[in-house]
Amino acid sequence: MKFSRFRAARVSLLLLIACALGSGAAAAAVEEKRLFIYNWTDFIGRNTIAEFEKQTGIKVTYDVYDSEETMDARLLAGSSGYDVVIASTEYFGREIKAGVYIPLDRTKLPNWKHLDPRILAIQSVHDPENLHSVPYMHAINGFAYNADMIKARMPNAPVGSLDMIFKPEVVAKFANCGVTFLDSAADTLMLAMQYLGLDPNTTKPEDYKAAENLLLKVRPYVRSFDSSEYLNGLANQEICVAMSWSSDYALSRARARAVGVNVNLAFTVPKEGANQNFSSLLIPEGAPHPQAAYQFINFMLRPEVIAEITNEIYYGNDNIASRPLVNSAILNDPTLYPTPEIEARLFRSAEATAATERIRTRTWTRVKTAK
Repeated sequence: MKFSRFRAARVSLLLLIACALGSGAAAAAVEEKRLFIYNWTDFIGRNTIAEFEKQTGIKVTYDVYDSEETMDARLLAGSSGYDVVIASTEYFGREIKAGVYIPLDRTKLPNWKHLDPRILAIQSVHDPENLHSVPYMHAINGFAYNADMIKARMPNAPVGSLDMIFKPEVVAKFANCGVTFLDSAADTLMLAMQYLGLDPNTTKPEDYKAAENLLLKVRPYVRSFDSSEYLNGLANQEICVAMSWSSDYALSRARARAVGVNVNLAFTVPKEGANQNFSSLLIPEGAPHPQAAYQFINFMLRPEVIAEITNEIYYGNDNIASRPLVNSAILNDPTLYPTPEIEARLFRSAEATAATERIRTRTWTRVKTAK
């Protein structure tokens, strides 16, 4: 009798487990056709989301952030409610360690095969074995300028050097035609430290103080700190020098040409060096629609999809199979797809610790408020 009761209890338990698993599978199969994305503004094609919705029937809610510091704080707080997040290496490395993102099931990403192995190797420093992140786009942080407006004010301007934005007597000459810096503590401070000959990935408070002093000397000539509107400012000739990501300069020039305006814009990868950054797509822990997230990421890995985005926003992508589909003017621009000579001048961001991030934040506040 004891044996029979044990068998009956065991069978009942197994049936309960089977039912639970079955209901879970059913729940996955009928997952609500929704997707919540968190990304930079203007960091995707105009029709990308609409095309994904059309092909899948999944309704997308697309939220934007204006700085990675904002994105980072929201995700680290937990329960963000997002299914897909776009983040750069220096941020997602720390976020992965904090358990923000899930490890990816590659069987659900058959288009992974199109990714550039060289970029996967670079990003594996921040995401060992590329377990959580899917490479998306890359860019260089330097400065863009209106060649005609600069020449009119300083014919011998040092356009190949960071002197253009960090040497007070030079920057002062362009204050009346508009100078802007990126509203990014990491990018701006690292570029300033590179100019000073310091380690841009330093953790030393004294190095941040040196960068702060440098930036405060040119602060009176900086019209604004901005990471998005300067694209239009360059195209409309409302500003003449902008710390910029290489892709944004190219997009500004394209926008001007599209409306029949001939603006003589140029971009410098400074001789002193510049930061190259990489962004990826990731799925947060607790994402409410994980199956839709996989569908979206695999969609973005399709060569024709990512090539169309590159052709529209002028960011180089990390999908090798897309190269034949990328506009040749973009593919052959060394600031968008760097040559070995340009690569030799570039450095990459290391993962910032929480302590370093606090130093950056305090330093950045003092720089922006000039206090």
